[in-house]
Amino acid sequence: MASTSRHLMTRRGFCLCCVAAPFAATGGWLSPREAYAEARGIVSLIKDSAAASPITTHRLRGNISVLEGSGGNVAVFTGTDGKLLVDAGIGVSQRQMTKALGALGSEPVTHLINTHWHFDHADGNAWLGSAGATIIAQDNTRKHLSQVQRVEDWDYNFLALPPDGLPSEVFAKTRELQLNGASIALKHYGSAHTDSDISVTFAEADIVHVADTYWNGIYPFIDYSTGGSIDGMIAASDANLAATTDKTIIIPGHGHPVSNRVELQSFRDMLVAIRDNVAKLKREGRSRDEAVLAKPTAAFDAKWGQFVIDPGFFTRLVYQGV
Repeated sequence: MASTSRHLMTRRGFCLCCVAAPFAATGGWLSPREAYAEARGIVSLIKDSAAASPITTHRLRGNISVLEGSGGNVAVFTGTDGKLLVDAGIGVSQRQMTKALGALGSEPVTHLINTHWHFDHADGNAWLGSAGATIIAQDNTRKHLSQVQRVEDWDYNFLALPPDGLPSEVFAKTRELQLNGASIALKHYGSAHTDSDISVTFAEADIVHVADTYWNGIYPFIDYSTGGSIDGMIAASDANLAATTDKTIIIPGHGHPVSNRVELQSFRDMLVAIRDNVAKLKREGRSRDEAVLAKPTAAFDAKWGQFVIDPGFFTRLVYQGV
């Protein structure tokens, strides 16, 4: 992500502009745990922001678009079989999402794919499922959405979704769909951002949604609470690079929603360099706090460290996994 404007805290993207007030008060970025304490619940504030956020539509090719503004980036594939959504965003965005979807055609949403279980990608399941969409996901996504699930780094317990919001069709490794005259391939990464991440590839259009295995121009969150790992994130990036070409449109989970292989390669190289820097410090016997003070991300902070996952917090995430 070359432009500084893409780093600005807006109501689009991850909908985390709510941490701006604690930032102003302390003169520096807060970790999600600190922001939770300061703002009386970061997840609630994310939802409040999403409730008022506009939805921006990016039209791609092959009747595929991306909706930006309700949590993670949502792909929409329209056709005679109805609309297929990749991720559901946050439920409080239903009004804006409905308007944006209507502008893409009158077809109903017949299918929804969850790329993983996190609320900013699956909270909208309830209204879409109750409206008749068939929800498809990897096994672990259904498991996490079916029970109270805690994310330690957000200090938050997510309640189970209602029955209408749970995936009704699940798979372990791969799944193939034929919809709207096109081939759609779903593939599980294993441990990456979580243990439930999948990619969604639209073969004919040469578009792939890689979800939160890729954050375009910003440091990513890694959810160790549900099986994520820094090595898994790197492995997912390698798999995504191997599966794409310079002509492939790549949709990240967060950041500017229309990306490419060059930007993805830059993300992967950043992860490897910081992983290696932090691992070296840990081998030397540095504590987590000492590793943060050593600034192992310094060479990358100007480009990648200008969003909610600040350099110190990302260092702590990586330290946990090396």
